[in-house]
Amino acid sequence: MGASESTEVPGGGSEGYHVLRVQENSPGYKAGLEPFFDFIISIENTRLDQDNETLKEILKANAEKPVKMLVYSSKTQKVREASITPSNMWGGQGLLGVSIRFCSFDGANENVWHVLDVQPNSPADIAGLRSNTDYIIGADSVLHESEDLFQLIESHENKPLKLYVYNCETDGCREITITPNSNWGGEGSLGCGIGYGYLHRIPKK
Repeated sequence: MGASESTEVPGGGSEGYHVLRVQENSPGYKAGLEPFFDFIISIENTRLDQDNETLKEILKANAEKPVKMLVYSSKTQKVREASITPSNMWGGQGLLGVSIRFCSFDGANENVWHVLDVQPNSPADIAGLRSNTDYIIGADSVLHESEDLFQLIESHENKPLKLYVYNCETDGCREITITPNSNWGGEGSLGCGIGYGYLHRIPKK
């Protein structure tokens, strides 16, 4: 079941601006935007269902003033309202301090890889991955399909790879660096199991 079927999106459709990074102490950070999970779907009652200049123009016109936006979370599969104050004066880049990409959020909750059975002294263990409670949710490149992560791991044999990980116990995201190595002394190049699919999605809070 796609994400858009389980929640009412005002204005319809299943596109929005996917939040990929949130700079600390930025307007986006203060508004509670969550990287990877959140999609900005409307601002000041304007539905953002096309990749154009609308968002940028509304933010510019409202610099230093609070604006209302609707945010869809692929984690909770719900839409919430948030207030954000675009600013040039917060000390970092951009009016919101976030990196965004226009895309569909339909099925966004499916693109997670569940970390299972981390072996002692394996690359996964050294990187701090935790069995059963950690979920790989992204990398510097966009991961769309089950195979994308495995291809990325393969291409980083003996090279550091940055991954973004969500932990369901702490309900927090963190960045880890892992160095895949087929010769670490155990199974696979990471030394952990990876689950993908319906049974391995992030549990809903």
